[in-house]
Amino acid sequence: MNSYYKISIGVLICLTGLINFSCKKIEDVKSTRLATDETNWKTLEDARANLFSVYGLLRSATVADNGYWLMGDLRKGDFTVTNRADMKAIVRGQLNASYPVINRMTNWRSFYAVINAASLFIERSGEIRQLEQRYTEQNHKVDIAQAKMLRAFAYFYMCRIWGDVPLLTSSHDGEFIKVGRTSQQKVLAFATKELLEAAQVLPFIYGGSDPILPGSYYAGGWDTWHGSLWTRMSAYVILAHIAAWEGNYLDAADYSKFVLDNVSKQVGKGTEDLAFLSMSGLTENSDSSPFAGKRATAIVGFPFDYVNGLSTANGHIEQLTLAAPFIPKVQPEMFVSRDSILKIFTWPTDLRYSIDGASGKYRANYFYDTESERPIFKKIKVINPASAEGKLTYYNSTMVFSRLEEITLLRAEALAVLGQKDQALIELNRATALRGIIFTTANTPDVIKAIFEERRRELMGEGWRWYDLVRLNRIKNSNAVFIEKNGQKLSFKQFEAAGGVYWPVSEEVITANSLITQNPYW
Repeated sequence: MNSYYKISIGVLICLTGLINFSCKKIEDVKSTRLATDETNWKTLEDARANLFSVYGLLRSATVADNGYWLMGDLRKGDFTVTNRADMKAIVRGQLNASYPVINRMTNWRSFYAVINAASLFIERSGEIRQLEQRYTEQNHKVDIAQAKMLRAFAYFYMCRIWGDVPLLTSSHDGEFIKVGRTSQQKVLAFATKELLEAAQVLPFIYGGSDPILPGSYYAGGWDTWHGSLWTRMSAYVILAHIAAWEGNYLDAADYSKFVLDNVSKQVGKGTEDLAFLSMSGLTENSDSSPFAGKRATAIVGFPFDYVNGLSTANGHIEQLTLAAPFIPKVQPEMFVSRDSILKIFTWPTDLRYSIDGASGKYRANYFYDTESERPIFKKIKVINPASAEGKLTYYNSTMVFSRLEEITLLRAEALAVLGQKDQALIELNRATALRGIIFTTANTPDVIKAIFEERRRELMGEGWRWYDLVRLNRIKNSNAVFIEKNGQKLSFKQFEAAGGVYWPVSEEVITANSLITQNPYW
């Protein structure tokens, strides 16, 4: 078994341990570790396994039950649900409906498992440094920086979902303490501080010629680690998104600029380097695809690499969007209707979906069979070749949080909000250069609107739609009706003030901890 497989088994054991606890408060959940204290925190192999387990736990927390896409793409999104009642409840905004999937998604236990594991690594990995000569000071510093970055991302991710969440900054010797919710502002300030500290230590690449960490990393070269481990670029991407979520567009512009100015530093080998994607690179599982295996083009993401035995049947958008002839399934669980496709993809030159002038047919990069009642969204389709003919399909697609096009569009958004519209158009065109679209001052009277429309097209199926709508409505500050609740029409400002942006907190969490209060909207 290779090291990836061993770590996967370890993470599975950790998660199984968490699941096997009856649904008590998170403070009652004992820490579950890859090994006992008698044998752990002693060797270089312990450092690697414990750090990588944090990656594994965070990956599981985000994609379990396909939560990343159900939360990001269904609320006021572009997908129509075929027949799943729980998914239809999310589309209707009934986030407190009693369905097993929704009940699990509203419980933040899995994220606190990540936070505890990261805190434990930060606190105890120094023991290995004292005992293990091979565990160099620089290796240790880089590992600590990664743990801080992963913990900060978990907090940011939770704040987008629940708003105020408990802030725990230490492992408390493996015990969760009983605390109430901390203001989102304070939690994100902590995450920002952690990320800024980590960014000063993290390399641009692992196992290569990076001056921060030259040479091999845990006996692996660039081929081993690119697309698997988060880099300095990853830290600045997350910083940019935290700033944008807070409405701090000055910092969002600066952090995203750092990413775009340093693309050349995250270079390893040929077509797998960080770069803007052609249409085939985006949709055809090429060597540059951020979805097909571990790729440097996924600046922040979690790979499920087939080569390393990480195929799974759950935790991929394809499970929801594909059907025959791609997989043995009669119909997809969700799809983008033809009316929506025509409404969203309006540019006649758009290579993602438009009429090909040479053939007279619609381009099929994003969709298959658009004349049917349920067009198949096929932009992402990374299927394990060994399972394509079986009844149970396994997938290998990476969960991509950010890639170069995404962070470029975020920078365009920041510049537009700051009033730098000409520069915003330059960044917008930088993101669309390989999509057949050119924006000008003449055809783009509302630059902010154009940027979010482009994010809607480019990032479709990547878990962004709901969070983009939140930021857009914060920027526009419109008094128009955003949603109805119990017959009452609410503007976005009213909706957000009532806590409607966020998901309810699981009743299991509230019942177990009297200090936790429910979001007022729910």
